[in-house]
Amino acid sequence: MAIAIGQVQGSRRAQARRGRAGPEGNIEQPGLFGIRRMNKTRLAIGIVLALVSLFPLLYMLSLSFQPNGGIIGSTALIPTHPTGSNYVQAWTENSFGHYFFNSLFVAIATVVITVTFAALAAFAFARYSFPLKEFIFYAFLAALAVPGLLLLIPQYLLLERLHLIDSLIGLTLLYVSSNLPFTIFFLRGFFQGIPREYEEAFRLEGAGTLRVISRLIVPLSVPALAVVSIFTFNAAWDEFPAATTMLNTPSHFTLPVGLADFIGANTTAWGPLFAASVIATVPTIIVFILAMRWFRSGVSLGGLR
Repeated sequence: MAIAIGQVQGSRRAQARRGRAGPEGNIEQPGLFGIRRMNKTRLAIGIVLALVSLFPLLYMLSLSFQPNGGIIGSTALIPTHPTGSNYVQAWTENSFGHYFFNSLFVAIATVVITVTFAALAAFAFARYSFPLKEFIFYAFLAALAVPGLLLLIPQYLLLERLHLIDSLIGLTLLYVSSNLPFTIFFLRGFFQGIPREYEEAFRLEGAGTLRVISRLIVPLSVPALAVVSIFTFNAAWDEFPAATTMLNTPSHFTLPVGLADFIGANTTAWGPLFAASVIATVPTIIVFILAMRWFRSGVSLGGLR
């Protein structure tokens, strides 16, 4: 059975990757809205847009190697007198390393808890019928329409009653609740596209619901799980308003809150600040690179089912 399922998946992936040669030598491939032509004009536009997107990152990287006194007014992408002391100062001063690992703990915990509970809820919404099913699902969707800043005061009062203010665990639970609605919505659409015949075959062999989810649904849903993991990680890693509101003790600060320590009332350590900003972007880039092979297919399949 597993071999048959693998053959079906392989056939579908091969069909999705297979392109057709169109007129004038253009390449036609299945796209988000039908047949997409990859011609030289689109390639040129793509390169220009990529350069525009990368320029701020390259400029930040350049300034992170500039001596602190030569940053103001510098417009060169290549530092004239590069130095690595900014990175040493950024990591060793202001407890930056401690903030980094606080953010890493919160982001990873948020991804694990959010994806686990969202997958279970999405499977229930996709496969089962129960009272008020549609009402509960659309109540989750309604939460997406509420700006997060409007919820800060109610969330603060709730965490205060739970004695979770100034706690990384409380902040993690806050991030989980914020990311659950979209994750459930996305995974539900993906799970609905998985043929029921696969599940029925598993259940004929005596598999229970948890085994169906862990041995069938999860392996088939790796692209969708990769997409929501990237979104959830980035949301938890970069979040600032809730973190600066809920955390009071410097030893509990996350990275976005800790970066503010580089900005003083009278002077700003621009070199270490840019170096710290570069270090802060590395985990998100690594996560995206690791999940890039599933990202495109996951967005295309999960969001449109």
